[in-house]
Amino acid sequence: MKKLVLFLSLSLFSFLANATELVSLIQTYQADRGALGRLYTNRLSGEYFTRMESFNRDYLKTLQAQNYGALSEDGKIDYVLFRNYLEKQLAELDLERRDFMQIQSVIAFGKPLESFVVSRRRAVQPDAQALAAQWNQVAQALDAQHKALSTSSKYDSWQKAELAAQAVESLSKVVKESYDFYFDFDPSFTWWMPTPWGKLDAGMKSYAKALRAHYTNSVKDDGTGIIGKPIGREALEKQLAFEMIAYTPEELIAEAEKQFAWCEKEMLKASNELGFGNDWKAALEMVKNTYLPAGAWPQEVVRLGDEAIDLMVKNDWLTVPPLAIETWRTSMISAERQRVSPFFLGGEVIQIAYPTSEMSHEDKMMSMRGNNPHFSRATVQHELIPGHHLQQFMNQRYMTHRRPFGTPFWTEGWALYWEFVLWDRQFPRDAKDKVGMLFWRMHRAARIIFSLNYHLGKMTPQQCIDLLVNRVGHEPANASAEVRRSFEGSYGPLYQIAYMIGALEIYALRKEMVDSGKMPEKTFHDMILTQNAMPIEILRAKVTGKTLSKDHRASWKFLN
Repeated sequence: MKKLVLFLSLSLFSFLANATELVSLIQTYQADRGALGRLYTNRLSGEYFTRMESFNRDYLKTLQAQNYGALSEDGKIDYVLFRNYLEKQLAELDLERRDFMQIQSVIAFGKPLESFVVSRRRAVQPDAQALAAQWNQVAQALDAQHKALSTSSKYDSWQKAELAAQAVESLSKVVKESYDFYFDFDPSFTWWMPTPWGKLDAGMKSYAKALRAHYTNSVKDDGTGIIGKPIGREALEKQLAFEMIAYTPEELIAEAEKQFAWCEKEMLKASNELGFGNDWKAALEMVKNTYLPAGAWPQEVVRLGDEAIDLMVKNDWLTVPPLAIETWRTSMISAERQRVSPFFLGGEVIQIAYPTSEMSHEDKMMSMRGNNPHFSRATVQHELIPGHHLQQFMNQRYMTHRRPFGTPFWTEGWALYWEFVLWDRQFPRDAKDKVGMLFWRMHRAARIIFSLNYHLGKMTPQQCIDLLVNRVGHEPANASAEVRRSFEGSYGPLYQIAYMIGALEIYALRKEMVDSGKMPEKTFHDMILTQNAMPIEILRAKVTGKTLSKDHRASWKFLN
């Protein structure tokens, strides 16, 4: 008990209050949204879009009815966060509905099936004989639509063709769930329905397959096998606005090139120090070859993690709860997953990438070279403490109602920010460590360049891979994995730019508050971690003590 009280008294300031006036409203929204999401499982249906749009609009009206002026400062932050979140949900639903409207005719045959799904939710017992006749007619309508496809205009992009196929498959999935509900439990249904369902199921699968190939004038696979979904300028600009990033994609790409140029300049210094002159790629090759034997690597990762934690505790740069130090652990990444995650991943469990017996010799060497000690020393704190593990630890304990407002600009930005700070504090022991840190910094700049250009339709996956190999010095397989992770994983379109842009935001805020002497460094870091995740521009209001306006929009120009 004494240790807990001491921890609270030393580390938790008045700004750590976990309750504001809007906590109940936000938590109720989360529960309501989850309930509706579990009910309306077909996300490619008019029913889903109509219900979710009305749901979010109702909550937005309720929020706007609040007396903003009477809210506390934390309450005002919650208001702006929640308002921004709801507006983002509505904007994304609008974009998704507009896309759906362009292909919704492909499920015109399925209106009776949608009615069947709705009735099943309340276990309405069907007239199986009549339903069998109806589904037979639906199958005929489906077959007619399929036959008409050969004479209809093709979609102008593979993305539309893919969405059309997914709409049919999504309908099929919810009908199958409803079919399984009755089958074997309702004798009449079990007798009448297997044949009509079998015909419908086969028909929808065949139709979806045909739709997926029904496009022209676009390339789905540029030869890499990486199938992403470029979202285009309009969606990019909307996403940037909701992330409170007051810059255009082109301005962010220009900043990335500026950061890349700085990295190259520093890399040349390290290369010359290592005796390779201006051939920094030769220096990079030498550093890659400092890899450890496979069996020895996991223990070295643990040592690097302990080193980073000790550095934080010794210097008292932020609060590190003893339980956070105690509870992290390790696991290994499978060969299959290393196709998209070729380096270690962090959090409470640090997941280690290194060769497995099933890999080819070339892949084994690329895995070992890409996970050498100097590369990894530069990022282990990013993954553990003060990075992702500590972030997750604090997010589960402070301002927990704000977790839905999470953003990679806060999550990844904070972790990369520490690489900036440690560089400034001469964390690299020698030129090899500098090469390791600069490699990753170049990589984060390159992510901005290739991901934004990809979503603007200006780069293909192969060109993205080439950029990582030729400009950053990635191993080819690791570069492919990084691009595959960027475009085929579960990451949002802005995720890859969030590392460096988020870090630059926090770094600029540090200059404004800590370097200027307005706030102690530890107070600054603890405040960021205990406010939970949010767009950095909104976090800035809390850190600086400036009151947000009710309709606050992105305006902060943090790039100098």
